[in-house]
Amino acid sequence: MPARHDHRERTIVAPAICAGVGVHTGQRVRLAIRSAPPGTGIVFVRSDVTDRDNRIPVSGEAVIDARLNTMIENAAGVRLSTIEHLMAAFCALGISNAVVEVDGPELPILDGSALPFVQLLDRAGFRRQQAPVRYIQILEPIHVTDGDKHAALLPCDRYEMRFEIDFDSAVIGNQVVDFVVDEQTFRDEIMSARTFGFAHEVEALRQAGLARGGSLENAVVIDGDEILNPGGLRMEREFVRHKALDAIGDLYVLGAPLLGRYEGYKAGHAVNNRLVRALLAAPHAWREVVLEPALANAG
Repeated sequence: MPARHDHRERTIVAPAICAGVGVHTGQRVRLAIRSAPPGTGIVFVRSDVTDRDNRIPVSGEAVIDARLNTMIENAAGVRLSTIEHLMAAFCALGISNAVVEVDGPELPILDGSALPFVQLLDRAGFRRQQAPVRYIQILEPIHVTDGDKHAALLPCDRYEMRFEIDFDSAVIGNQVVDFVVDEQTFRDEIMSARTFGFAHEVEALRQAGLARGGSLENAVVIDGDEILNPGGLRMEREFVRHKALDAIGDLYVLGAPLLGRYEGYKAGHAVNNRLVRALLAAPHAWREVVLEPALANAG
């Protein structure tokens, strides 16, 4: 495995292939992650679409719906949803370039966390590339608010994240996580945290034609003051850790890792994407930088 802090772009060595169901469509899909040359970025390809451009390069502007998940679309109107867990794995593992082929409208939910994607990428192996990683350095604070939800990006010399949630549920309550976003911390504390929902919301979503693939196999489901999953939680504060996982994936649509501090309170995909767009609309508040390995080692 290439050195984690050599500040060079990375891709994978061998194709990484899996299959599963989409949490909202319930449709079984096959996913193949392939290596890509330096400068490619992350590109999704809808292999089931053959009558028009089926490539969807990831960018902040490509996100068109972020109510229940992160959905992207290209100029030809081809869409793909629920990319956030794989994007979080790409970010944490330093994958700069990859082509992801999927034969349906939604990525598989797998177990509801980023763990299966990390395992898949680990098996594929990592290859260092010659191009230096471009970082997005936050120069001035950027804030967005939506009612009692808010999120911010603040100047910081490394990538940090603080997330706070507050639910009127004895099972969840108020939870906070504050950490440095790096590969080891992601592996140890974040990647296994599963998506979650309330039983009454799941039923409402199903009546609306959504959450068709949702189950206790891929989500933590809460009913009143009880967790319905037989095994309970995987870790302490799993709920807020999953919200942080989502935020890492949502921010990686910027196409580069951050040198900055993200702070979110009750924020979801929609608030995160508003933050991404607010940053892109404020070119004075950030710049792209390249870190030299010698300089990084000195720190």
